Amino acid sequence: MAPTVRVQAPIGQRALFITTLAVPLTGWTVHAVSLHRKLSAARRDPLTGLLGRDGFTVKARQITDRYSDHALVGIVDLDHFKQINDGPGGHAAGDRVLAATAQRLTAWAGSRGAVGRLGGDEFAFAVRIGPARRELRLAQLAALLAQPVEVDDGAWVDVAASIGAACPDVLGTRDVSLLQRAADAAMYAGKHTGRAVLAGPQHATVPSINSRRAGRPGTNSLGRAA
Repeated sequence: MAPTVRVQAPIGQRALFITTLAVPLTGWTVHAVSLHRKLSAARRDPLTGLLGRDGFTVKARQITDRYSDHALVGIVDLDHFKQINDGPGGHAAGDRVLAATAQRLTAWAGSRGAVGRLGGDEFAFAVRIGPARRELRLAQLAALLAQPVEVDDGAWVDVAASIGAACPDVLGTRDVSLLQRAADAAMYAGKHTGRAVLAGPQHATVPSINSRRAGRPGTNSLGRAA
């Protein structure tokens, strides 16, 4: 019987050792999964559910790298948004307009596109659209974003958006920062006109800070309307 005892004892010890290790390892796995989910959620704007600046940049780079000449990167800025915030509906109306804009942009971009909220009433998109359809699709987006938005108590507010877009094949670069800078400059060139502007080489030379036109008003805050 003695040999049997000597064999069983080490096996039992090893089993106990493995079990002891498994408990903390399982705990760390759960923690890692939870942390990953929190980090993923942190990349999204809590008000609109859109990607934040960093998350959008990652997705936009994937689109420009993969589709190159068929990629389209754009900037959207709501016109007269401060008036909505300062109006009878206050920030609640502003939040509703932001959420509606996010929904419309997402529907227009489709499941393969990327849409982000850069801050305040500033949005960005990256989509795959061929050269022959760019102007038509941008015109459709301008019309979609210009539709009134229903806010509390059945009231409606008029909205409008300025849109600028840039393409790698036109500017000769797939750098998302450069494309955003050109799109931002193009957007301001067509501010308050109701039409989207496609950037040309001249828009890529406008001085910028963090891929935005130098001196551009705005905020980087996310969440409720600024």
